[in-house]
Amino acid sequence: MSGYACWSDHDLMAAVREGDDGAFDELVRRYQSPMTGYLYRLLNDYETALDLAQETFVRLYRNAHRYRANHNFSTYLYKIATNLAISELRRRKRWNMFSLVSFFAARDGEGDERPFDLPDPQPLPDAQILHEERRRIIARAVASLPEKYRVAIVLRDIQGLEYEQIAEVLGLPLGTVKSRINRARNFLREKLRGYLSE
Repeated sequence: MSGYACWSDHDLMAAVREGDDGAFDELVRRYQSPMTGYLYRLLNDYETALDLAQETFVRLYRNAHRYRANHNFSTYLYKIATNLAISELRRRKRWNMFSLVSFFAARDGEGDERPFDLPDPQPLPDAQILHEERRRIIARAVASLPEKYRVAIVLRDIQGLEYEQIAEVLGLPLGTVKSRINRARNFLREKLRGYLSE
């Protein structure tokens, strides 16, 4: 186990500023998997998600001298990753419509935060096929959302960030964040109307 394991993220960043590569390695160990998963859910491209996760940490390292411990470290890291993902999405001529297959299966939380969850604890083979098809349809609906709604709902309903953290990540007022998430959920309900009531 690393000697850094009990250090806070803020302490690790302070050490990184002083040139401690071991502290940086510990931050990568803690956050590489969550950042890669987040980017994959936005981009539906694992290789690009890996590349952008690596670029997120490169930017973190290069800008360690600018880091201030007055916010959550994870919020700061999500902000870097989100900016990279948005740039990538804008660079593409069109979005891939098959992202986020595990959109609602990836998050634990209160029932009202997972409005389209389709649990099936012990599915029979036919039921499993139906369940997978439903997940694909939901994923396509999420992938079809405009970027500003898609990013907000992924941060909230998959990554589990609080509304205040999302406001910091996106640089938006709290009311705007809540409105975007609400609109995203309403768009999804409209797109999936009829199908989910079957």
